[in-house]
Amino acid sequence: MQQDKQQKTDSNNGTNNGGQQMTSYHASLDDFRSSKQRGGGGRPSTSRWPQNSQNQPRSNRRERFNSNRNRSSQSNGQKFAHENASRGEMVTFRGSKTLKICHLGGLEEVGRNMCFLEYGNDILILDAGFSFPSDDMPGVDYVIPDVSYLQENKSRIKAIVLTHGHMDHIGAIPYIMEKLGNPVVYGTNLTLGILKEKLEEFGMVNRVKTVVINPEKDELKLGNFKVGFFRVNHNIPDTVGLVIDTPSGKVVHTADFKFDLTPINEPVIDLGRVAEIGKNGVLALLIDSTGARNPGYAISESEIKSNLKDLFAKTKGRIFISSFSTLISRVQQIIDVTAEANRSLTITGRSMIATVEVASKLGYLKLPKELILTSQQAARIPEDKLVVLSTGTQGEDSSALTRMSRGEHKFFKIKKGDTVILSSSIIPGNETKVVEVYDNLLRAGAKVIDYKQMDIHTSGHAHQEELKTMMRLFNPKHIIPVHGNRYMRQANAELGYAVGVPEENVWVVDNGEVVELSETRSEKMRLKVPTSFVLVDGLGVGDVGNIVLRDRQAMAEGGIFCVILTVDHQTSQIVTSPDIISRGFVYMRAAEDLIHRARQEVKNIFRRQIAGRPADWSYIKTTLREEIGEFLFNETKRRPMVIPVIIEV
Repeated sequence: MQQDKQQKTDSNNGTNNGGQQMTSYHASLDDFRSSKQRGGGGRPSTSRWPQNSQNQPRSNRRERFNSNRNRSSQSNGQKFAHENASRGEMVTFRGSKTLKICHLGGLEEVGRNMCFLEYGNDILILDAGFSFPSDDMPGVDYVIPDVSYLQENKSRIKAIVLTHGHMDHIGAIPYIMEKLGNPVVYGTNLTLGILKEKLEEFGMVNRVKTVVINPEKDELKLGNFKVGFFRVNHNIPDTVGLVIDTPSGKVVHTADFKFDLTPINEPVIDLGRVAEIGKNGVLALLIDSTGARNPGYAISESEIKSNLKDLFAKTKGRIFISSFSTLISRVQQIIDVTAEANRSLTITGRSMIATVEVASKLGYLKLPKELILTSQQAARIPEDKLVVLSTGTQGEDSSALTRMSRGEHKFFKIKKGDTVILSSSIIPGNETKVVEVYDNLLRAGAKVIDYKQMDIHTSGHAHQEELKTMMRLFNPKHIIPVHGNRYMRQANAELGYAVGVPEENVWVVDNGEVVELSETRSEKMRLKVPTSFVLVDGLGVGDVGNIVLRDRQAMAEGGIFCVILTVDHQTSQIVTSPDIISRGFVYMRAAEDLIHRARQEVKNIFRRQIAGRPADWSYIKTTLREEIGEFLFNETKRRPMVIPVIIEV
């Protein structure tokens, strides 16, 4: 599409960011006003706007368009945004009397869930999570949403409301709160308990105000928004759906959910409350899409317990079982089955230990003290009496299971006779890492059992029949499939059509696209909110951009070839033979002939560049980089990153 071809410029480094970076803001359909038209004084902010637009708009007339045409093409809208940007004018939603719904993450991926609603001068944020990096993001720890639009409008943010305590819904909060002006965070008891544990790691627990809500009783008045709650089942207790009354109508967010009539340590989903909400009319339903391609109904958590019990009874030797740290229901089952099998439990992995402590302290985990052993105590009991619970189901480099699979764990080494149970599914994008851990476990002699071999994991997300039932109960005018890749959300859209929602009222949008709704009309806006990837690497947040990633990828693929020249300051002549350092390109002792010829090539290039002219070191380094790179490619058909260094003495 033309939209995909249009260059999207990163304000920090000026590189093409593919399909993720969007540098334009968008205007309300019913109030398309630039900052100049509003009479704002001073110089307009242009810090995030591209400077290379070639065309100029003829006018700032209101843009109205047919919703069907919106769905087929957005390129003109992007062009319009860039044209306004080139004139230094910034468009805004402020004061618009229609409802806008936009996602900053979670619609083109599994994870990084973050949504905001905007009406008039008020903004309400729903969730703020992170996702794991893809394979082309070496060294990156997490990916969080781009909150630049919210940061520029932080005075209008009324609150952040959380649906549940999984990291893909709350994990970004410590990284973005100060940018957003530290709005109040509302959530259930367990959700905020897990969040506070995370905030303590960042030294922020006293700077972020949190308010615990009671889903059965509480209703929040947040500017133009009135927020109510209803309980749903997921694989973590205290998950709630949201009922948001706006001047345009009622918006319902299902959160991550499934129908579980025999849940673990939590109430059954309140279908009566769901039906009551539906009877009163729902303008838009934001519904979980992760399981939309799976037929039938999701397996109950109680069935997983029965299968784990049988597996524990048949297993000899040590049992290592790995799951997500925030799958509280699964952790409870593992605790129960361990006790019933007359074994002891050791917990390893920082996030698992922290979550178990929080959940047990708040009463969401029933944890017999006599069941738990420290890692040191575990070494002194018979192997057939031990269960080790850990993190690492997604192959994370620093996780306990990954370190055990490599033989790097301080207390536990995998060996023949051990059984490793992976009680989770694989998040799309993590397959390569998980397979590596799987192979390492098998290589060490362990028997590995995963969810494909037997039912030791169930999704926390509704399958097709549950999704259709939820749609029927709410009976919404509009459906916005959320949470998941495009193919998941498209499958959910098909379910919407099947239950009778008109195709023009089902919105399969992507991150940054804005759906504008009122009682009488609906539009997908032409322009997008910025939704670039913001990368977290160690203590750095957002300082790793496309240039840094490109350099890391180049080093990973081709290695480094460093050329160091020592040059006389007076004569501009080489003092000693060039030093060459190779890392990840060739082993220098095994490639002495290539290194020798490379040195000679460096000398020849340098002599040509200084012959009869003043030395321009910057130009010489550029020439060395290009010509040595070409020389090495001709010799090896590989392209390392060439780094020339010139030292004057």
